[in-house]
Amino acid sequence: MKNIEDINRESVKKILAKKKIPNFFAGDTIKVGVRIAEGKRERIQYFEGVCIAKKNRDINSSFTVRKISFGEGVERTFALYGSIVSSIKVVRSGKVKRAKLYYLRSRKGKSARISEKIKKSIGIDVSEKVVENETVENAEDNKTKTKLEAKKENLTEDRGVAPQKKLKKEELKTEKK
Repeated sequence: MKNIEDINRESVKKILAKKKIPNFFAGDTIKVGVRIAEGKRERIQYFEGVCIAKKNRDINSSFTVRKISFGEGVERTFALYGSIVSSIKVVRSGKVKRAKLYYLRSRKGKSARISEKIKKSIGIDVSEKVVENETVENAEDNKTKTKLEAKKENLTEDRGVAPQKKLKKEELKTEKK
């Protein structure tokens, strides 16, 4: 016999198979696509604001989004796996130290701002270099090798960093042929 918890987990897996839900946290500015039924028609209206709370409880998970509309604060709570939510998009990630940002309710203007979390990319992609070397080595004709090497030398001497992208495109074209 199955527990209610097991049934809930299975239903969450079914929903996640159909719908893509991004990983977001409190402090992130998100854009929620809400399904609205007007008579026989159904449309999607977007609600964009700061996520001030997120509750993770399997099928009962929910999140609260707050936005300022015409000088008035509007909060809306959505069921994460509910049918009313058609899409969720993270516009920007916020840097906060709390899980619940209820203190934003009493703040207005610049004091209600949240700084943006900066995602760093360290170093150069090694995979691009490996792919570049493999395509040069795997070229069938010696003519194409010498042409590519000559172009590579000319481009790197003349322009610097930008020509590498053009060179990769040329290598991919020759590789497809």
